[in-house]
Amino acid sequence: MQHYIRSTPAPRGMNMPELLGLKIRNMPQIAQELTQCVQCGYCIDVCEAHAQTPWDSVTPRGKIYYLKQIDLKGTGAMDKVLGRPVELSPEFVDAMYKCTGCGNCEVVCHAKIRLVDLWETMRKWMVEIGIGPMPAAVAMGKSIHKNHNPYNEPDSKRDAWWPEEVERHVPANVIFFAGCTGSYRMQHIAQAGVRVLDRAGIKMNCLGPDEWCCSSPLIRTGNEKESTACAQHNVEKADGMGAKDMVMTCSGCYKTVSCDFGRFYAKAGQNVYHFSQYVEQLINDRKLPLNNEFKHKVTYHDPCHLGRHSGVYDAPRNVIKKIKGIEFVEMERSRENSRCCGAGGGYKSTYPDFALNIGIERIHDAEETGAEILISCCPFCVLNLTQAAKKIGSNIKVMDLSQVLLEVTAPKAAEPAAEKA
Repeated sequence: MQHYIRSTPAPRGMNMPELLGLKIRNMPQIAQELTQCVQCGYCIDVCEAHAQTPWDSVTPRGKIYYLKQIDLKGTGAMDKVLGRPVELSPEFVDAMYKCTGCGNCEVVCHAKIRLVDLWETMRKWMVEIGIGPMPAAVAMGKSIHKNHNPYNEPDSKRDAWWPEEVERHVPANVIFFAGCTGSYRMQHIAQAGVRVLDRAGIKMNCLGPDEWCCSSPLIRTGNEKESTACAQHNVEKADGMGAKDMVMTCSGCYKTVSCDFGRFYAKAGQNVYHFSQYVEQLINDRKLPLNNEFKHKVTYHDPCHLGRHSGVYDAPRNVIKKIKGIEFVEMERSRENSRCCGAGGGYKSTYPDFALNIGIERIHDAEETGAEILISCCPFCVLNLTQAAKKIGSNIKVMDLSQVLLEVTAPKAAEPAAEKA
C-alpha cells in the first residue's frame, strides 16, 4: 500500500493550508462503515480510478484502511510498535479525490457498505477542516456563488438555448430544468429534449435566469456550503410557476433535485422525472409518435447518477427498443455493473487525462458489440465519451437519447407524387 508520507511535497497546484501539524478533529461517525470492511479487495477490479493510478491507496479498500488509522488516532497496534504517528498528508487528499463517485465499488461490496455516501461524507469533512476540495472545485464554488453556474457565464444567458419555434407557456404544465451544462455547454441536448416534448404537445417553460446550479458538482466534491441556497432558490422559483412536473435531460441534476434537495431545504413541489422516464410514458400513452425508422445497431451506456445511484435502468432501454428499425445490443458491463464514463465526482476537472482514458475504455466496450452508435442519457457522459472516441479515432458515434428521439419523432416526409402514382 502506498504510504501517505508528510515529507512529500503537495501535489502541484493543490491549494490547501500547510498540513504539517494539522490536528485530526471532528471525524464523522463512520465507525460502522470502517468496521464492516473486511479488506477483501472485491472493489479493486471495478475501480476505474485504480486502473489509472494503480496504488492500493486509491482503491476503496485502501481509503478505508487509512481512514481506520485516522479514526484510531495512532493507537493501532502497528502504529504503536513502529512509533508511527497517523497524520494527514497531501497524498491522502489526492487519493480521496481520485474517485469518480461512480458507486461500482458499492455494487460489488460483500459487506454492503454505502460507499458513495461514505466518500461524499469524508470529502465534506475534508472541506470543513480545510484540506479540500481540489483547486478545480474551489473555482467552481466561487463561480456558483457569483454566477449560479460553474462556467462563469452570466445569468442573463441561462435560457439563450431555448428554441425559437417552441412556445414558452404561461402557465406551464412542465418545467424543463436544463442544468448548467445543458444551458451553457451542451445546449443541443437541452434543445433536443424540449423539441421532442413540444412534439408531444407538452405545455412547458423553464426557469430562465432564475434557474440556478443544482450544486451537484459541489456536493460530490464535499463543498456543500452553496447547496442550501441553490436548493431553496430552485424549489421556491419552481413552485412559484405552478407546474405539475419537472423534467431534465441531465442525470446529475436528476439525482440532485430528486434525492439531495430534501437534505438541504425541501423536495421540489413537482413530480421530478428524468427525460427518459417522461418520454417512455408519453410513448405508452400514444402522445409521442415515433414516425421514422432508425436503422442502426446501437448500445446503451448507463450514467452512474441515473443508473446505480437512482435505479433508472429500464426507461431508457424501453424507449430505445420501441424505435422502429433499431438493433439494440448490450455491452458486457451494463446496468448496475456498467463501467463509469470517467466524468463524475469532480474527477474530470481535476484529472482530465485519466477521465479521458476511462472514457476510452468505455468506447472499447461499445466497439466490442459491433454497435455503430453509443446512446446515453447525460450530457457529461456524452461529452466525455465523444472526446474519448475522437481521441482514438473510433468510428462509433455518441448520442444522447434526446437526439435520437429528435430524429425519429420528426414529421414524416411527404412521398413524391411520382412514387404515389
